[in-house]
Amino acid sequence: MRLSTRGRYAVMALTEMARRGPGGAKEAPMTLAEIAQAQMLSVAYLEQLFGRLRRAGLVRSARGPGGGYRLGRPAVAITIAEIVEAVDDTIASGPEGADMPDMPSDQRDLWRELGEQVRLFLSAISLQDVVDGRTMGRAVPVPGGAALSGEE
Repeated sequence: MRLSTRGRYAVMALTEMARRGPGGAKEAPMTLAEIAQAQMLSVAYLEQLFGRLRRAGLVRSARGPGGGYRLGRPAVAITIAEIVEAVDDTIASGPEGADMPDMPSDQRDLWRELGEQVRLFLSAISLQDVVDGRTMGRAVPVPGGAALSGEE
């Protein structure tokens, strides 16, 4: 299971912004160059991502000298799933083409359900959780799932 580069870079960039402060109107905005340098990302790539993040309301832009970006909401109110979905990423799992009509429905259902579980997991984690290191131990077994005890 992997997220695309877009999703990962968007999470990295917003995590960097959240580390710097709450993003309130009185706080100095961060430039894309600052974010790029801190996270070793391309400024040109961030420009593409931030247009999408701004349209989704996850960041606000400040123009002029000293301009840049602030978080659109407090980090505690932004989920990782929102960030990934804002950059037009799909939260999906399984082989490429899992939505192909010629794939047997039982397999297609498996991959779709796995993608939904990943989306639910990322929806339960806020940007502030990532900044505070509160992501480990959050995965939970699916109720009614088969036990992996090794017994036959």
